[in-house]
Amino acid sequence: MSQKRLFLKMFPIFLLLFVFGSTFCKQSSSEFSFAFLTDIHLQPELNAPEGYKKAIKTVNKLNPDFVITGGDQIMDALGVDYERAEMLYDLYIETTKEFNMPVYNTLGNHDIFGLSVENGVDPSHPEYYKNLFQNKLGKTHYSFDRDGWHFMVLDSIGKTVDRSYFGMIDAEQMAWIADDLKNIGKDTPIVVVAHMPFISVIRQVRVGSTEANPEGWVIVNSKEVLELFQGYNLKLVLQGHLHSLEEINVGGITFLTGGAVSANWWEGPYHGLEEGFVLINVSEDEFEWEYIDFGWEVLEDGRP
Repeated sequence: MSQKRLFLKMFPIFLLLFVFGSTFCKQSSSEFSFAFLTDIHLQPELNAPEGYKKAIKTVNKLNPDFVITGGDQIMDALGVDYERAEMLYDLYIETTKEFNMPVYNTLGNHDIFGLSVENGVDPSHPEYYKNLFQNKLGKTHYSFDRDGWHFMVLDSIGKTVDRSYFGMIDAEQMAWIADDLKNIGKDTPIVVVAHMPFISVIRQVRVGSTEANPEGWVIVNSKEVLELFQGYNLKLVLQGHLHSLEEINVGGITFLTGGAVSANWWEGPYHGLEEGFVLINVSEDEFEWEYIDFGWEVLEDGRP
């Protein structure tokens, strides 16, 4: 048999092996990266837009596949009138367009419009509470998939009858989490994102080992929420709110509080932690992270 006839006879087999091999590689490999930017607290004052733009430029140079924000995009909608709150959201939306990759947003307490009584906003206002966030940035809780990993972005903000906020995952979301988990495999790596921490030891470190976390610091029903993930492969919980960097590993889950882009609300480091964000690199079903100081410095007179 000639070499030409042998090649033609074997070509379908080579083609099948090539297609199968390519498909297998795509299905079995998970390598991507993303940035977690929390507590941006964007405002026109304190050179915050310039600081945020510098963080964006740093992210673009690192070139992760996407960005997740950890809440408190603006400073702030809680205690201002509608015109100010809308201006802050529009500033955030316009500045965020400078990212070269998709951005997924998380609701924070400072993103909620009109909750503080002293601002005089009536609860009948069409943009009251979480409506402004939803109309400007989208859903307050949702999920998406990336290369075999499942991401759940949660709304961790509850309100009291006297119009204060606290950390909570409500009953509607609890049911949604349970339903969402039914659609993924038990071995699928899961990342949960919430503004309020599920667990934190920052207060115990700073105040004392027996000091309790206030309701405005953490999710009060975190235990019940985490129980929904029993039997599933919850790998990472990303948290914000506390402007602190901490990693807690318990039960095979990493709880990572991701510092703050604004550090001390754009007035310098907070408890020694510089302005920054977290970069996470994923390979297969494992991940590594590092805190990126994007080089924003504030002088004594408040100038960058």
